[in-house]
Amino acid sequence: MSRSTSITPDHGPITTSRRALWLPGLAFAAGGAVAATVVAAAADTFGVSLEIGGERIPLPGFTQLAFVFSVVGVALAASFRRWSDRPARAFVRTAVALLAVSLLPDFLVPDTDAATRVTLILTHIAVAAIVIPGLRSRLR
Repeated sequence: MSRSTSITPDHGPITTSRRALWLPGLAFAAGGAVAATVVAAAADTFGVSLEIGGERIPLPGFTQLAFVFSVVGVALAASFRRWSDRPARAFVRTAVALLAVSLLPDFLVPDTDAATRVTLILTHIAVAAIVIPGLRSRLR
């Protein structure tokens, strides 16, 4: 009497799955960082001060912070992919909530003119417009 046993995995290799999210995720993060910098540079060109509390925000600061926090978003997406039944839905809801929270300082920081506040808000939205849909598409 002989038995044949076959073991089939539920999903593809973990390495492929991680790579399929992390590499494009880093590209989305870079794209978001570029978008934030372009928005800030355009505002600077039109004479927006980009000052908070008397200190000017340097353009590379927009790039750096947008990239770092976008990578945090990629890590969140990877976590939802691993532990959520509906990773795309959970990620989008969380990302939109975090976007809303990230806008609060733009409204609350004293000694900032309206044009700078609008620019800061637009940089957040520009990053989110690239990173959130991009990562969502990878979670489906």
